[in-house]
Amino acid sequence: MAREVALAAQTALAHLEHSLALAAADREQAQQVRVERDAERASLRGRTRELATALERLTDSVHRDEVARAEQRLRIEALQQRALEDLGVEPEMLVADYGPDLLVPPSPPAPGDVIDPSAPEPVPAPFVRTEQEKRMRSAERALALLGRVNPLALEEFQALEERHKFLVEQLEDLKATRRDLLDIVREVDERVEQVFRAAFEDTAREFEGVFARLFPGGEGRLVLTEPGDMLTTGIEVEARPPGKKIKRLSLLSGGERSLTAVALLVAIFRARPSPFYVMDEVEAALDDINLGRLLTIMEELREASQLIVVTHQKRTMEIADALYGVSMRGDGVTSVIGQRLREAEPA
Repeated sequence: MAREVALAAQTALAHLEHSLALAAADREQAQQVRVERDAERASLRGRTRELATALERLTDSVHRDEVARAEQRLRIEALQQRALEDLGVEPEMLVADYGPDLLVPPSPPAPGDVIDPSAPEPVPAPFVRTEQEKRMRSAERALALLGRVNPLALEEFQALEERHKFLVEQLEDLKATRRDLLDIVREVDERVEQVFRAAFEDTAREFEGVFARLFPGGEGRLVLTEPGDMLTTGIEVEARPPGKKIKRLSLLSGGERSLTAVALLVAIFRARPSPFYVMDEVEAALDDINLGRLLTIMEELREASQLIVVTHQKRTMEIADALYGVSMRGDGVTSVIGQRLREAEPA
C-alpha cells in the first residue's frame, strides 16, 4: 500500500514539474511580448510627440502668415491712403504710371556733379527691387545730410559772403605786408652783409699788420668759416708765432694767446676807430719785450683816442698822462687817489 502511495506521489511530482516547465515557458513568452509591446508603445509616444511638435510649428507658421498678411494689408491700405492724401492719385493710376513692370528712369545729375563727356548717357533700366531700395537709402541719407530747411539761409549766406570778402581783403593786405617785410629784411641783410664784409676786410688787414708788429717774423690772419654765407659765418683766428708751425690758438702759450687777443682788439680799434677805449689788464701775462711792443701801439692809439687802462704794470703807468688808484685807510674806508703825470697837450 505504501509503495503504491509513493509511486502515485512520484507520478504527481513528475506531472507537477512538467506543468511548472510549461508555465515558465508561457511566462517567458508573455514577458517577451510585453517588452515588444512596451517598445512599440514608446515608439508610438515619440511619434506622437514629433507630430505634436510639427503641428505646433505649422500652427505658429500659419499664425505668422496670417499676421504678416494682415500687416501687409494694413500697409497697402496706408500707402493707398497716403497716395491719395499727399499726391492726390488713385492707387490704380499710380501703379499704371510707376508700376514695377515699367522702366525706371535714371536719376538726373545733382548740382556740382562732374559729368564725364565720354561716359555713355544713362538710359531707363528695368525695375529691380534691391537696386531701387539701394537708391532710396542713398537718397534718404543725402536728404538727411541736407538737414532741415533754414528760412534764414539767404541772410546767413550774405553775411558769410561779406565776411569772406573782408577776410580775402585782409589776407591780400597781409600778403602785401609780408612781401614788403621780406623786401625790407632782404635789404637789411644785404646792408648787414656789406657792412660786415667791409668791417671784416678792414679788421683782417689791420690784424695782419698788428700781429706782425707784436710777433716779428710771425704770421696771423682772420679766416671766415663760411665765406659763402656772411650772415651766419663765424671767424677763426689763425696765429703762427715766429719759429712755430702751429696756427690754432689752443696750442699757443698763455702769453701768446693773450698777445694774439690784444692784436685782434687793436685791429678792431684801427679798423673802426672810437673816441676812447677801455682795457682791463690786457698786458698782465706779457713779458718785457712783448709789453714794450704793446706800449708802442698804445702810444699810437692815444694820438687820436683816449685810453683807459686798468693795470698793475709799472711800465704802463709810466706812459700814462694820469693815474687813478684806490687806497684803503686804516679805518677800512677806501678812497680814490688821482695824480696827473703830464699836462694835457692843447687841442
